Amino acid sequence: MDIKKRDFFKEPFSEKELKKIIEMTGKKPIEMIRKRDKMYKELDLENNKKTDSQIIKLMIKYPGLILRPIIIIDNKVTIGKVNIKNLN
Repeated sequence: MDIKKRDFFKEPFSEKELKKIIEMTGKKPIEMIRKRDKMYKELDLENNKKTDSQIIKLMIKYPGLILRPIIIIDNKVTIGKVNIKNLN
């Protein structure tokens, strides 16, 4: 299995890329937010309701908000803590 790594802090996602990844997960953008990130607290995302589009724009502006790692294998996406054995 070929593995390509991408540091999305140095090589940020485009809005189109991030939307596609989120779509592939079947989750809502808010479900892919790191609640421990300082921007989550600063932007008061817990209480400040945003649209999906607004959340995606914030994830692009502040990549620390994006839950990671993001692993894509055969058009399947796994986000967050991963058990490597479950990827095959």
